[in-house]
Amino acid sequence: MSEAGSFRYAIGIDLGTTNCVLSYVDIESDADPPVHEVFAVPQLASPGLIEEHVQLPSFLYQAHESELSPSDRALPWTESADHLVGCIARNLGGKTPLRLIASAKSWLCHGGVDRRSDFLPLESPEEVVKVSPFQATMCYLQHLRDAWNNAYPDDLMQHQDVTITIPASFDPAARELTAEAAKAVGIEHLTLLEEPQAAVYSWVKELGEAWREQLQVGDIVLVVDVGGGTTDLSLVAVTDEEGNLALNRIAVGDHILLGGDNMDLALAYRVNTKLSAEGKQLQPWQIQALTHGCRDAKEQLLADTDIDAVPLVVPSRGSKLMGSTLRTELTRQEVAESLVDGFFPQASIEDRPVQQPRGALTQMGLPYAQDAGITRHLAAFLGRQAGAADGLFEQSDSGFIRPTAILFNGGVLKAPSLSQRLLSVINGWLGDAGADSARLLEGADLDLAVAKGASYFGSVRMGKGVRIRGGIASGYYVGIESSMPAVPGMPPQMQALCVAPFGLEEGSAVEVKDRTFGLVVGEPVRFQFYGSAVRRDDPAGTLLDFWQPDELESLPDIEVTLSAEGRSAGEVVPIYLAAKITEIGTLQLEAVSQEDGHRWHVEFEVRDR
Repeated sequence: MSEAGSFRYAIGIDLGTTNCVLSYVDIESDADPPVHEVFAVPQLASPGLIEEHVQLPSFLYQAHESELSPSDRALPWTESADHLVGCIARNLGGKTPLRLIASAKSWLCHGGVDRRSDFLPLESPEEVVKVSPFQATMCYLQHLRDAWNNAYPDDLMQHQDVTITIPASFDPAARELTAEAAKAVGIEHLTLLEEPQAAVYSWVKELGEAWREQLQVGDIVLVVDVGGGTTDLSLVAVTDEEGNLALNRIAVGDHILLGGDNMDLALAYRVNTKLSAEGKQLQPWQIQALTHGCRDAKEQLLADTDIDAVPLVVPSRGSKLMGSTLRTELTRQEVAESLVDGFFPQASIEDRPVQQPRGALTQMGLPYAQDAGITRHLAAFLGRQAGAADGLFEQSDSGFIRPTAILFNGGVLKAPSLSQRLLSVINGWLGDAGADSARLLEGADLDLAVAKGASYFGSVRMGKGVRIRGGIASGYYVGIESSMPAVPGMPPQMQALCVAPFGLEEGSAVEVKDRTFGLVVGEPVRFQFYGSAVRRDDPAGTLLDFWQPDELESLPDIEVTLSAEGRSAGEVVPIYLAAKITEIGTLQLEAVSQEDGHRWHVEFEVRDR
C-alpha cells in the first residue's frame, strides 16, 4: 500500500467493454472531501478532427493503408497515431465493420482462446491486420496514458497511483493479463478493483457522510451492473465494526456475457425482419453495420422521451440487388418491446436461465449467455447465494438471499423503462417472500461511476475514505491427480485442493504444509484450476474428492515445463503448496520442495491453443 504523499494523483480507469473512462483526484489538494475529476480524453472523431470526450469508446479500427493520410491520424502528442481508437474507430467501423475490433475485454477473459494470438477482427479478410485481445487492451491504455501525459507532463501517469477496474468475475488469468497490459504501457503503481465495488465507492463518495443515513447494520446491497458487454452482480453487506458501519463484499456472480451489445444486435435483427418483409435482403456485413446504427438510435430513444423514431441508414456497395442505400427507422415502441420484455422479462424467483442443446459444430466466438433474460440470471444468482450472509446476520429461509437495497450501474440501466422493470421484478420476489421492498440507492452517474469510484478507492488506500472489505471473490482450488490403478477408458480421478480460500485479503499468503504431494519436473505437465463463489467455508488445505457441478467452475488449464533443478526429467519431487494473493488481487501458486526448500512458481499464463 502506498503512503499518502508518495503520488500527486490517484487515477482511476474504467477499462470498459464499450467505453473507457479516466477519473482522478489531486491527493495533495487541501480540499475536504477531495475533488474527483473526470478527464476529457482528446481523440479523433473523424480524419483530422480532434475532439475531447469524457468517454473513450473501446473500439480499434484497422484502416486500409490508403484510407487515411498521416495527417488524418495526428493527435496532440503524435504526428500520426499508430492505432485508431475511440470515436473515429467506432464511426469508421460502423461503415466498414469487418475492420473494427470491439469487445476486446470480453475476449480477454475468454479461456477458450489464446488471448495473445492475433485474430481480431474476427472473420475479417486476410488483408486486414489482426491483433490480439491483449494488444487491443494495451492500445486503449496507451491512448489514455498518452492523453494524460500530454496534459500533465510534470506528473506522468507512470509515476501516479493507478487503479484499473475489472469485472468481479474475472478469472486469475484475465486479471494477470490486465495487469500485464498496464505494465506494458509503463503503469508501475497498479491496483485492480472489481467494478461493482467501484460503483459502491462512487455512491459513497457522492453522498459523503450521508451514506450512513441510507444504510444500517443488517442491510444487504445488491449491485446490478449491466454494461455494454456484460452483466455483473455483487452483494455488499453492512456490518458493525467497533461501533461504526462497515461495508463487506460477500458475493459475486458469474461472468455473464450479456449486455448492451446483445440489445443492439436484437434491435438490428428486428429491423432486418422489417426490411425482409418489404422484400429487402441484407448481407451479413450490412447487419453488422446496422447493429452500430441501432446502438446510436437506441441511446437517443432511451435518453429523449420526446423522440418517437430515429432514422437509420444501411450502407450499400451499389449492387444491382440493393439498388441504393437503404433507409428505415427504429421506433420507441420497437425498442420497448425488444428490450424490456426481451431482456428484462417478468420471471419468478424459481426461474433459471434456459440452456439450449448446443450444436456439434460452431464458429469461433465469444461464449455469450444463451438466455437473454437478465432477470432469470439474477434469480439464479440470488438463489445460489442464499447463505452468503450466514455468520453476519440472520435471514429467513426463503430459498434466496433477500437484498434490502439496490444499486444500479452501467449505461443500460440509465433508461427508466429498463431500471423500473428490473426494480419491479426484484421487489415482486421480495413481496412474495413476505419481505419489505428493497430501496433504490441513487446519486451515482451510471456512465462514470466506475471510474470515479476507482479514483476514490485510490484515495481510500491512502487513508482518506471508507474501505469495502471482502478479499478475493472466489475460492481457488488446484486439481490433484489420484494415484489409482489404470482403468481402460477412464481418466485418473481428480481431487481439488483449496489453496486460496474465499475472502483471502490482498497481500495475504497461505501454506498447506500438512499435505505432501508429488510434483513432476523436467517434462510438460498440466495444472488444472477451479474456482468457487459458493464454497465460502473451505479453509486452505481442504481436499475435495466430490463436488456438485455448480460448486466448482473449471478455469483454464496451465501447461508448463518446470525446471528440473539438477534432477532427472520426469522425476517426482515431494512438495507442499503455498499461495499468495498479490496487492493487485492476482493469484500466485508455489510448489515448495520438502527436501531442499526450492520453490517452483506457477504463473497464470494463457496457454496456446
